[in-house]
Amino acid sequence: MTDTPKHSVSVAGVVVDDAGRTLAIQRRDNLAWEPPGGVLELGESFEDGVAREVLEETGLAVEVGTLTGAYKNMNRGIVALVFRCRPLTAPSPSTNEAVQCRWLSAREVSELMSEAYAVRVLDALSGTTHARAHDGVDLLPAEPDPLLGPPGAELRAL
Repeated sequence: MTDTPKHSVSVAGVVVDDAGRTLAIQRRDNLAWEPPGGVLELGESFEDGVAREVLEETGLAVEVGTLTGAYKNMNRGIVALVFRCRPLTAPSPSTNEAVQCRWLSAREVSELMSEAYAVRVLDALSGTTHARAHDGVDLLPAEPDPLLGPPGAELRAL
């Protein structure tokens, strides 16, 4: 089974301050706004990976909290695990990986980030756990659940 495709696993931290704002970075390589995160290293726990990536990209130490979502880039085979975090220190205005680090409101997250990244932050703020697929930019339609019917049917039934 050596021809079996492999997935890459990444982790990200949605850092939320006392005012309910989220820390985002503007990446140096493509200028896109995203929550801080990156590839999970071999032998590294999820929580250690999140703390390391947030520190590398923002200069901010965090307490890693709960898993808020799993997201798969269907085009690139990347599975991202997102955790809600609490800041322990102040972020740097910029880092080697980020042109700038900035606290954003939920509205600013929706305006500045592509849908595939904004949903990770908004899901983390919602307080529930989500599993979603995307193409790198936009969310892909959810497959209907054979027990629940089309996505959202369980909400309409309430």
